[in-house]
Amino acid sequence: AVASVTPDDLVAAREGEAFELTRGQETELPQALKWQVARADEDYDAALVEARRITVDTTRIASESFPMAVPPEEAERRCRRALMEAWVGRETAAFRLPRSRLALDPGDAIRLAHDGRLVALRLVSIADAEARVIEAVRQDRATYDLPPGDPRAASLTRAVVFGAPDALLMDLPQLTEDQPAHRPFVAAHALPWPGEVAVFRSPSTDGFELLTTFGSRARIGALVSDFFAGPTSRFDLGNVLVVDLLTGTLESVTDLTLFGGANALAIESAPGAWEIVQAGSADLIAPGRYRLSRLLRGQRGTEGVMGNPAPAGARVVVLDQALFPLEVSEAEIGTAFNWRIGPSVRPVDDASYTTLSFTPAGVGLRPFAPVHVEQPWRRGRVPGDYTIRWVRRSRALSA
Repeated sequence: AVASVTPDDLVAAREGEAFELTRGQETELPQALKWQVARADEDYDAALVEARRITVDTTRIASESFPMAVPPEEAERRCRRALMEAWVGRETAAFRLPRSRLALDPGDAIRLAHDGRLVALRLVSIADAEARVIEAVRQDRATYDLPPGDPRAASLTRAVVFGAPDALLMDLPQLTEDQPAHRPFVAAHALPWPGEVAVFRSPSTDGFELLTTFGSRARIGALVSDFFAGPTSRFDLGNVLVVDLLTGTLESVTDLTLFGGANALAIESAPGAWEIVQAGSADLIAPGRYRLSRLLRGQRGTEGVMGNPAPAGARVVVLDQALFPLEVSEAEIGTAFNWRIGPSVRPVDDASYTTLSFTPAGVGLRPFAPVHVEQPWRRGRVPGDYTIRWVRRSRALSA
């Protein structure tokens, strides 16, 4: 039961009224409360809840952080309760009761009769002397019957699991002037992409040492159908190249852009043998699937490894900046290595690494086949030695 107190129950002070009611200034109270708590169902990440009053003459916002795990729905209810308590409790009362009212303790709720109405108060402090000097604050029972806040679904961060990347080690001709011609390339693809991929190597099956790291995901795919041999040094208009790409896109280019090296792809016509093909026309015929036509075959001296055919399923790599040259010295050409390629955030013996065997061959150092050979045996026989003439093809990209 809640005790009731009337003015007749009060002990008047020597001076002044029997009790005193005080109301605080609105500008001293917060318009809004913002609380930060922890969510046990989200790995104890922070959750922010807020309570706000609209039609008040104050703009103060109070913020607090609590190192405790509370469901956000309950935290929102408590935050609204705290804001309501602050506003209801701006009204305070001070009065004196006789010592016969010893049953009252701090924290008790009472009703004080004033101006024909009962004011609900909560006792805050009691000082016992010749009378019981009491301080109390206004309270509203509705403050403690608030509903919880709206439910918030937990959104746990899923652990990212990196699988072994689809990695290729490729002996290709020189692709850029600033790249040493003898160096092979590495290309890798993974979903999700780990951000940075590490390349380890060893001449044996243990003792792997870090060679390099790189952060670009290559556009890797496969042939959808067999790709037959075609003419070189001119457009191949008879063959069509159909490829599936794991990621990335291709687009058609003008002949001028094509002659500048655009839309170049490496096709693995045989294990370790790569023909470089350029495509002037690229048509998307299905998600990730492209039909490439208006082809330039055997680019950069690779006409000798043209497949007849390159089988369906053969690997295809788009030649761009995502290919990373490996720091292999010329002295290491012909040396067999075991390679491990995987996320740099994982140790080299982790299951997320791909293991490959690869021997650098220095393909970029091979001279291109000569052209415009003059064959004197097609003319009348002349006594003496044969003189055979040809035009040398330069490997220089600026030639």
